[in-house]
Amino acid sequence: MLRIAFAGTPEFAVPALRALAESPHTLVGVLTQPDRPAGRGRELKVSPVKQLASQLALPVLQLAELKSPEARAALDAWPCDLLVVVAYGLLLPRAVLEWPRLGCLNIHASLLPRWRGAAPIQRAILAGDRETGVTLMQMAEGLDTGPILAQRRLAIDAEASAAQLSHQLAPLGARLLLETLAALEAGQVRPHPQPSEGICYAAKLEKHEARIDWRRSAVEIARQVRAFNPWPVAETLWRGERLRIWQALPVPQAASAAIPGEVLGLIEGALLVACGEGVLGLTTLQLAGRRALSAAEFARGQPIDGARFS
Repeated sequence: MLRIAFAGTPEFAVPALRALAESPHTLVGVLTQPDRPAGRGRELKVSPVKQLASQLALPVLQLAELKSPEARAALDAWPCDLLVVVAYGLLLPRAVLEWPRLGCLNIHASLLPRWRGAAPIQRAILAGDRETGVTLMQMAEGLDTGPILAQRRLAIDAEASAAQLSHQLAPLGARLLLETLAALEAGQVRPHPQPSEGICYAAKLEKHEARIDWRRSAVEIARQVRAFNPWPVAETLWRGERLRIWQALPVPQAASAAIPGEVLGLIEGALLVACGEGVLGLTTLQLAGRRALSAAEFARGQPIDGARFS
């Protein structure tokens, strides 16, 4: 059995940590990002990985950086065979990559080399990819450039949000990790270099990307809504007030000569909006500072005749 250290921060990393904790392997400790202020009250927020590590009574390190002698000394106190990394949030310097006897493994939420980088799930949805998956990779100094140990594919549902797709991929990655660790111990894993073709990068999400441009097609805007749920959430202006769009779908076979952003009415529980190409049906909306509403609830409280989003 292996002595394993774990590095991860968000909810996506939780299934892998739980799977390791329930496996025959020994978890020596957990690295996660420092607690940070969040919300209106700016109270310190504990990461989902830290919450689970605390429940499991595992040692936790929350280092702001990994290059200092102090950071290395803290890690050296945890002798281990392997470091498993899942959405940790810090690049690992060479000294850390070489710290465990068997190196560092990473669960990445894409079919590498497609969508290297910070936001693979969201970028896959934005690009209209029909499938994605998880890659178990031996980590190297480059950005998600290490050799591949194993991959699993997953079809992307046409209505899946980034949150929903993440909830599918996280346990898939956890299962792949345990299968690969068993094969690794048996000497049956043969890492292979990533292909030189098909490389693309998943840049970190920026809040300004969430603003809807109604001149774009209904299909593109629907992808934007799905990709930015749960963050930063696609938004538009409604009578000068910020409005978040949580769920929306293109309306099949619908066409309109109306001005982009013009509300066409409420049909079958969807608020129809003209786009640069096609029509988008909004189903869940939220005005700033209020709760999210169904389209029908929103229309009951707002005059929609002749209205337009901007």
